[in-house]
Amino acid sequence: MALIWYLLAGVCSGLLAGMFGIGGGMIIVPVLVYCFTALNGVEAGVAMHVALGTSLAIIVFTSLNAVIAHQRKGAVEWGVLKGMTIGIAIGAVLGAATASWLSGAALQVIVGLFSLTMAAQQVREIVKGKRQTGNEATQADYPLPSRMWQYGSGAVIGWASALFGIGGGSLTVPLLTSKKLSMHRAVATSSACGLAVALFGAAGNMAFGWGKAGLPAWSIGYVNLPALCGVAVASMLSAHLGVRIAHRASGVQLKLGFALLMLCVGIDFLYSAWWG
Repeated sequence: MALIWYLLAGVCSGLLAGMFGIGGGMIIVPVLVYCFTALNGVEAGVAMHVALGTSLAIIVFTSLNAVIAHQRKGAVEWGVLKGMTIGIAIGAVLGAATASWLSGAALQVIVGLFSLTMAAQQVREIVKGKRQTGNEATQADYPLPSRMWQYGSGAVIGWASALFGIGGGSLTVPLLTSKKLSMHRAVATSSACGLAVALFGAAGNMAFGWGKAGLPAWSIGYVNLPALCGVAVASMLSAHLGVRIAHRASGVQLKLGFALLMLCVGIDFLYSAWWG
């Protein structure tokens, strides 16, 4: 039964990674918490931490597939990525450390409020009429963000992503569009940032969870290997479909879909934390 849930979560996360430049952690984490608690009998607080760590490990594979597909379309801004990766590395390790001492309920509330904020921001951009097409904002059209901006934003994204078990797209995409990148290029670059976040965040969760009591079987720190394999395989198969959908949609359609996703996730996490 758990394997079926892992595969379904993988398909959804792969599609989301390709369509919106996010790692799919917003889908993966709730599913894994359910699998660990309801199906494997793991204590809720431990399950939340293992779900976050495993989600980041899964996003390594999800993001890698999405990056390859986006690069084939020439949509990744590598100049921005290089600077942000330095900040991401530092922030991801700090985020994993922060998550290791926060309670599961506290993490759910923070993620829920954050998701609702991102949904509101995307709706605001649509209402203001920021209608960008896929090729209107390139490095030749606009100067790249400064190095200090890249380092700072990368650190914030790395910290928050490792803390919440996500690929960081819900932060990265709005930040990049605010710097005049089109929604399509922001999504592609966000996928690449998500790969860096996941690599450093997963490593941190393995280290900080090493030897903890109550972990599910076949876990390395806060990363569960059976869940990693099941979700990763399915997500890698579906990520390319998500990329194709993204490049056929308009920027406004992508923003609206992204906002609806964040709204649903925010409500779900807050409900689980306060009444679940």
